[in-house]
Amino acid sequence: MQDNSAETAPTMMAVVTTGTGGYDRLVYKPYPMPAAGPGQALLKVLAAGVNNTEINTRLGWYSASVTAATNDTGETDPRPDGGWNAATPFPFVQGTDCCGEVVEVGEDVDRALIGTRVLVRACMREHGFDRMDNIWMGSDFDGAFAQYVAVPAAEIFAVTCDWTDAELATIPCAYGTAENMVHRAGVTAGMRVLVPGASGGVGSALVQLVKRRGAEVIAITSDSKRQALREIGADIVLTREDDPLACLGTEAVDVVIDNVAGPGFGTCLKLLRRGGRYASSGAIAGPMVDLDMRDMYLKDITLIGCTAWDAPVFGNLIRYIEAGEIRPLLARTYPLDQIATAQQDFQEKQHVGKIVLIPAH
Repeated sequence: MQDNSAETAPTMMAVVTTGTGGYDRLVYKPYPMPAAGPGQALLKVLAAGVNNTEINTRLGWYSASVTAATNDTGETDPRPDGGWNAATPFPFVQGTDCCGEVVEVGEDVDRALIGTRVLVRACMREHGFDRMDNIWMGSDFDGAFAQYVAVPAAEIFAVTCDWTDAELATIPCAYGTAENMVHRAGVTAGMRVLVPGASGGVGSALVQLVKRRGAEVIAITSDSKRQALREIGADIVLTREDDPLACLGTEAVDVVIDNVAGPGFGTCLKLLRRGGRYASSGAIAGPMVDLDMRDMYLKDITLIGCTAWDAPVFGNLIRYIEAGEIRPLLARTYPLDQIATAQQDFQEKQHVGKIVLIPAH
C-alpha cells in the first residue's frame, strides 16, 4: 500500500532560511506544522521581532573567518562555523522574538495555559543556570518566523498588559539582552553609564533599563535621533561625530554597556573610571578591536561577556511591563512574507527601536 502520510501531513506558512547568503535565502513557503511534544507548548505566532542576530546568522557572521562589521553584504560563501554555537541547522526557521498564543500543550503540561498570550524566553539554559551553555530559539532550532512554533513550556511567560502583540514582540531578544548586561554589570542608582549605539533595539532598551535603576545615562547615537533618545530617558546624548573623551573627559563613567565595539572600543576603556566595568553582547561595528592592556589592568577594569541570560532577567522584564516601568519602542511592522524588505529597512538603521513581522492567519 502506498504511504500518503507525507502528502497529508499538516503544514503552515513560514520563512525558511535555506543557507548562508543574501535575501534569496529567505523563502516564504509551506513548512511542516510543529506539534506540542512532551514538556512543550505550541504557539500561534502573533508577532515576531527582527534582530541583528537573524541577519548575522544568515550571513555566517559568527564565523571566526569574518572580521568585518555586521552589515548585509550578501555574502554567499558557506560558513560551517557561522552559527551561535556551531554549524547552523539549515534549512530552518529563524525568529528569536515571539509574542504568541498557546494553542496546544504536551500531555504533561497544564492545559489551563491554552489561550494565554505569552512571550518566549529565547535564550534557554537547558542544563540549568549554574552552567553557561545555552541554546537560542531561531538560531539553534526553529523559531518564530512562521505561523506556529513549538517551544518548551518552561520558557513561556504570560504577561498581562494593554500592549499590542507587535509591541510585546519588541521585548524578548533586545530587552532580554539589555537587562542581562545591566544585571551582570551591577548597575545601581547614582552610577554613570555610557551606552554607545543607543538607538537600536538593544541600545534603546538599555537607556530605559539603566534609567529605571536610577543611574545616569550617556547615550551615543546619530544626530537625527538625539531627541528620541532624550525622550526615553537619556541624560546626555552625544553624536557619533563627537569625541567622547573631549566631551566627558577620561575616567568619566562607571560602566560601559557596548554592543558597537570596532574602532571605538579603546576609547570606551579610557572613559571608564578605576574599577569600572565594560559589558558587551555584540560588535556591530566590527569584532576585532585594539586593546591596550595597560588601560585594562592598571585601572582594574572588568570585561564582561554576556550571552547566556541569568535566571532573574526575563522575569524582571515581565514585571517591568506589568508595572508600566518600561514602554515598547515599535518602529514599524511588516507582514511576515515581506521579511526581506523588513531586513533591508533594519539594515538602513534609520529607525529607533524595533521592526516587527506579523504572520497571516
